[in-house]
Amino acid sequence: MSTTANALGAGPKMIVRRPILVLAGLLSTVSAMVMGSMLAIWLDFRSNAPLRESTDGTKMLRDWLPENIKIPEVATNTMMMTFVITCVMAQWAIYSSRRNDSKHTSLALGVVLLTEIALINAQLAVYTQMGIGVRDGSYMTMFYAVTATMLAMIVVCTGFTLLALFRSIGGRSGDKDLVIAHAVYCYAISAIFSMLWLVVYVQK
Repeated sequence: MSTTANALGAGPKMIVRRPILVLAGLLSTVSAMVMGSMLAIWLDFRSNAPLRESTDGTKMLRDWLPENIKIPEVATNTMMMTFVITCVMAQWAIYSSRRNDSKHTSLALGVVLLTEIALINAQLAVYTQMGIGVRDGSYMTMFYAVTATMLAMIVVCTGFTLLALFRSIGGRSGDKDLVIAHAVYCYAISAIFSMLWLVVYVQK
């Protein structure tokens, strides 16, 4: 009589679901699509603008940016550099979270929060220094539409940072998915702003 025991088959594999990462990916994709569409409209408006002669009379320019409007390049370039710092700090938060180092995770997220506040302040400073109205012309309307949309995305990212920071301060140092999702959206927002910076602030 055989007494050999039969081994049980392997059970079903556990499916690891990461809804916060999926949400961050979807939010990043939607944000990129919205800004991409608005910049495409911006470029179409600019390409269809009438030509005018330059002040020195040597070349013809697209009459898209009114001559009396000056974009404060110091503030806009500072915003671009600030986004680089934001990405570095968001990555540091991931590094610390993976090592269950809640102190440095909170510190990194706190610095990210400060950079986002600085970005909002810089964008408001750009509006103040330019001193233009929404209804002053087609350029002004498009400028406010594009930059205000970008500002709204930064505010959403700030809310994301606050959520991750509060959970980290509360001792949820093992909540790595939230910190990673936060960094993904920070990277996406930085890439989106780089497109806006190039088209709106550099090429004008």
